[in-house]
Amino acid sequence: MSEVNGPPGSTRLSGPPGPSGSSGSSSASSSPGASSSSGTSSSSGRPGPSGPAGARPVGGWTRFVTARPRLSLLAALVITALAVFAGSGVADRMGSGGWQAPDAESSYATEALEREFPASQPNLLLLVDSGTASVDDPAVAAEAARITERLAGEPGISGVTSYWQTKAPALRAEDGREGLIAARIGGDETEAGETLERIAPDFAGESGPVTVSVGGPVAVQHEMQTIIQEDLLRAELIALPVTLVLLVMVFGSAVAALLPLLVGIVAILGTNAVLRGLTEFTDVSVFAMNLTTALGLGLAIDYALFIVRRFREELDVGADTRTAVGTTLRTAGRTVLFSALTVAVSLSAMLVFPQYFLRSFAYAGIAVVLLAAAAALILLPAAFMLLGHRVNALDLRRLLRRGRKSGPGAAVAAEESGKGWARFARLVMRRAPVFAIVTTVGLVLLGLPFLGVKFGTADDRQLPAGAESRVVQEHIREGFPGSPGGGLEVLAEGEGMPAAYADLKERIENVPGVQRVDGPVTGDAVAYFSVLPEGEAVGQETQQLVRDLRAIPTGSLDTSVTGTAAVLVDSKDAIADRLPWAIGIIVVVTLLLVFLLTGSVLIPIQAVVLNALSLTAMFGAVVWVFQDGNLSGVLAFTSTGDIETTLPVLMFCVAFGLSMDYGVFLLSRIKEEYDRTGDHERSVTFGLSRTGGLITAAAVILAVVMVAIGTSRVTNTKMLGLGIALAVLMDAMVVRSLLVPAVMKLTGHATWWAPRPLRAFHQRFGLSEGESAPAASGAKGGSGDPEKPAAAGGTGEIPGAAREGEKVTTGA
Repeated sequence: MSEVNGPPGSTRLSGPPGPSGSSGSSSASSSPGASSSSGTSSSSGRPGPSGPAGARPVGGWTRFVTARPRLSLLAALVITALAVFAGSGVADRMGSGGWQAPDAESSYATEALEREFPASQPNLLLLVDSGTASVDDPAVAAEAARITERLAGEPGISGVTSYWQTKAPALRAEDGREGLIAARIGGDETEAGETLERIAPDFAGESGPVTVSVGGPVAVQHEMQTIIQEDLLRAELIALPVTLVLLVMVFGSAVAALLPLLVGIVAILGTNAVLRGLTEFTDVSVFAMNLTTALGLGLAIDYALFIVRRFREELDVGADTRTAVGTTLRTAGRTVLFSALTVAVSLSAMLVFPQYFLRSFAYAGIAVVLLAAAAALILLPAAFMLLGHRVNALDLRRLLRRGRKSGPGAAVAAEESGKGWARFARLVMRRAPVFAIVTTVGLVLLGLPFLGVKFGTADDRQLPAGAESRVVQEHIREGFPGSPGGGLEVLAEGEGMPAAYADLKERIENVPGVQRVDGPVTGDAVAYFSVLPEGEAVGQETQQLVRDLRAIPTGSLDTSVTGTAAVLVDSKDAIADRLPWAIGIIVVVTLLLVFLLTGSVLIPIQAVVLNALSLTAMFGAVVWVFQDGNLSGVLAFTSTGDIETTLPVLMFCVAFGLSMDYGVFLLSRIKEEYDRTGDHERSVTFGLSRTGGLITAAAVILAVVMVAIGTSRVTNTKMLGLGIALAVLMDAMVVRSLLVPAVMKLTGHATWWAPRPLRAFHQRFGLSEGESAPAASGAKGGSGDPEKPAAAGGTGEIPGAAREGEKVTTGA
């Protein structure tokens, strides 16, 4: 990981010679070829209209955020304190479900059954273990009846039934030593969780001759929510100190290292407050808390890295504090804002899906990205105004250099690192076809396991092996007859006579894949049948059975089917229906934003394709590890043989947005140099030399945060954290380092082509970083002084060996 202060070969020269005839060139910088960019003072000291040569009056946003820095920081402190108060207890108000499409047939049937027949949808199960005795032993039966009666008297409990009341075989274990008491806890997820917390201690444990354990869907969800909160706290305790150490390694200065961390903390706390407010109006998944922490730290650190680095760079070349802040905001700040928009767009695509699990990640992601960018663009400039050169204070790396000869200065070390990236870029471009083909084939091969993906639903096996609710479900799954939890319910509505119900039952029994049909259980113009499938609870045969049941003729009755497999079928259909819209939003907006940044038709297409390639390793690993169970022992999870339906969508949106984040920083530097010189290969080398080390450092830090999230004991959270960490590292170390320079070498100057109408559109509405010189008529697509040719780039001095009189700007 390289020092980010003073990137290699940074070239900033003042404008044309003044009346005194001085050349305006600067050589007295802290590193070879480094002096002030446009908008900053030149070390030549030549006076200009507003101070040192090249300095621009500070105004606009810079004036706003730097006018009263102490007041700005105090206001931020107050707002953050209010956010802590407003966001407290947010996890307790979140749900642990959200995989079900609310407008689906299964959702309608589930709600109707809960309303009309509470006993048909039990979400609380008490597993009564009689030890060595039989569940039919009189003492055991008496105690079980007493427990059942107590449970029925609890507020919020309905539909209580038990084996000892009904003698139903499905409620008695095959070995005769365990029985079930089933009930329904009413209310939403929050109310159900509160009821469970209240009654569970009174029922769990030894009770006379039996031992009672609490399980069922509501217990699984509540325990999952509790474990996620505990794991998130542990992940933060792991990620924060490790991140701080990495930042110190990158910056050297402890003061500079703390700034990105503080921005991340502000973004996380602010997002928690936003989510707390959203829980008043809509359902929000507790899983979104993980994304808040990961993106809050990761992106805030990314943005702060580029901004702090640019500010230190400007100070190194002699700019005063206010001018350095202005240049930093015009360049790095502009790129950060643009990058935040691209990430937010990728995350916003999840809003098109009906499942609140996915929508929650959009809420959390958009909020944390925008808050991270706002904190970086408001708090950091204010802090810079107060710190000035003290931003470089507390160089902890000096402790490592004691007793040794002093090494090169920070700027020189950074230049050496940049030269290494430049040599690497030239190597890749010399063998561009080889690197492009080998890398692409390798990424495609890594993604091949995803062709065998099987989609399923999350269940108790998401929890660690010792979790009480999982133990209960495993006993039921392995020791009770039939397919507990895998049954289907057929709801029949209408004025049904007994003959109509009998006819419908016969039709259901004749559907292939049906093992047994119980019912009907009738109500007021409504009834339901319980269907036990022959296949696995959510297997392909049971999913097909759902479709077949929905297709049978029902006469005068209106029917709808629900159950675990029905929910899965509806969830898959909802995602398949909305997925093209989500992908379309991401692709179209990405193409537009990258075009506005580069003015090229080909680069946006390259960005989309290469970003997609960077995700292949992640999707292949998800199937190979979490579906097929490879490394399950090492990573401590239980493979269910499938992947939860919504997770690939979530991981795609998040990882694609993060890939665009790094792509924007690299492309902005390449574009800037190409505008200045018109030399395509030189520009690619320049961009990689300036951003390669920084993007790698940012990716490693973000991967550390995601791996910390991946230490969760809940399988889906583990998959999310480790999968995105892999995608981030592959994007930074393979796609940005190998594929981008190789592909851009192969496309040559055609990379920058755009038809005349689009060129005019870009000139009017396009975004750019810095204040590059106008296009040079004599350069191939380049820009610079119209009366001077673009830099030839043939000297091999990369990056940025500008000539006397050239106007140069640099980005983040």
